[in-house]
Amino acid sequence: MGEPTVNIVLLADNPKNELLVNFCIAYSQILGRHQMFSLFNTARLIRDATRLQVEALSTEIASSFDQLASRVMYNEIDAVIYLRDPLRSSYDAPNALLRECDKHAIPFATNIATAEILVLAIDRGDLDWRELVR
Repeated sequence: MGEPTVNIVLLADNPKNELLVNFCIAYSQILGRHQMFSLFNTARLIRDATRLQVEALSTEIASSFDQLASRVMYNEIDAVIYLRDPLRSSYDAPNALLRECDKHAIPFATNIATAEILVLAIDRGDLDWRELVR
């Protein structure tokens, strides 16, 4: 039996898309061993730059966040990397996805530093306990 697969959501506010793509390039060896999900355009950017297989969701942002929040509720998501832009007017407004992560103890990173910590933890096997929850 191989190592557990972690279901990872990869998101970024528009000004942070390039940073997310560069992050995925840097950590492609780790990310490539796991299942990834993102919004359609972000998934395309990541796939084009890295050749990683990223499942693309609807381009309608609100419904995509609701869909991902539902997956969190049903323990289908193990970790979220969402590089947020602190200059957005809606930055402080919680969204359904992050709220569900908090409710269901799903780790999420909202900046590059915590994203690196989370990916390295995944690589070490620190999230293997999620297999028991699923």
